[in-house]
Amino acid sequence: MSGTIPGRPDPGWSRVHARLLDLVPGRSAKAYGDWLKDGGEEFTAGIQTAALDPFRGYANAIRDELPEAITVLDAFHVVKLGSAMVDEVRGRVQQETLGLRGRKGDPLYGIRRTLQIGAEHLTDKQSARLDAKLAAGDPDHEVTLAWQCYQKLRNIYHARPERGRELVNEVISSFPSCPIPEVSRLGRTLKQWKAAILAYFDTHGASDGPTEAIQCRRRHWSAYAEVRVMPTSRMPALPRAGYCGALSA
Repeated sequence: MSGTIPGRPDPGWSRVHARLLDLVPGRSAKAYGDWLKDGGEEFTAGIQTAALDPFRGYANAIRDELPEAITVLDAFHVVKLGSAMVDEVRGRVQQETLGLRGRKGDPLYGIRRTLQIGAEHLTDKQSARLDAKLAAGDPDHEVTLAWQCYQKLRNIYHARPERGRELVNEVISSFPSCPIPEVSRLGRTLKQWKAAILAYFDTHGASDGPTEAIQCRRRHWSAYAEVRVMPTSRMPALPRAGYCGALSA
């Protein structure tokens, strides 16, 4: 479990630099809640915003220990849910049409990474290849529709706040009724987190990205130390960082 003071570099928004507050083993509502309690009333009273990934245990801890704080579902994790959904649809369609998970030369398998890219970043060559592979391997256009849904989800965080809120409402009202089961399931999940998703626009884009970055650097340097300093023995396993969230005063 970890907490940080977040930063946001967007033009026009004040920037707060991230700082690691603590690192505690455990990924549960109790671990997070106990950590907040240990900080004392003065500490928790100063927290205005809490960004988190979509784990209900964290949300419950914030509800119980930070009743005045705004809960924000981190944008990266929202988009990650969408990218996972596209890959699930691709894998299912590939299995149904070819009877296997995928191998070199299969149309959908060949574009598995391209499907994760934002449409605005695709070159003309990549777009043409994507269209050709979908035409060859997506007979019922399920992967195509799932990819379009994913792009709409991504667009939430590339739009101005007013349009972003509109897109959130459009996504949550349309995805649950989609005939593609993976899209429908994603829509139901997002609906449960609607308030926390919309809170992104009320907090100038609060994010737990700084925490994720600190965690990645920590793992990198720990692995580096293991290779360079202890080449013949293994370092003790690092405690699992359960709460990758950000707290803002």
